[in-house]
Amino acid sequence: MRAAVDPSAPPSGTGCLECDRDGGWWVHLRRCAACGHVGCCDSSPSRHATGHYEETGHRVMRSFEPGEDWFWDFGTQQTLAGPHLAAPLSHPTAQSAPGPADRLPDDWSSRLHD
Repeated sequence: MRAAVDPSAPPSGTGCLECDRDGGWWVHLRRCAACGHVGCCDSSPSRHATGHYEETGHRVMRSFEPGEDWFWDFGTQQTLAGPHLAAPLSHPTAQSAPGPADRLPDDWSSRLHD
């Protein structure tokens, strides 16, 4: 796993990089342990964390949710323990999930993926 993780890489921001760029929204956030890219989870409409893995081959990600410290390996499809990463370890606690609140459509819950 060491080659798949750079503990010094800071997160790319406090929200999904692509959703923020495109005006989208997310359910939960995931952080690439190799480069710090923050993407949205697979329940989110755009599934950018998985897209980042498919595009880059960076297979290990960490939850970017407050209070969560689990890692996921796309290659083995398993959770695993990982090292302490560069701060911040989650989006700000005041940031809504799903969010951002001002971009959520009224029917957001009907748009979730299983």
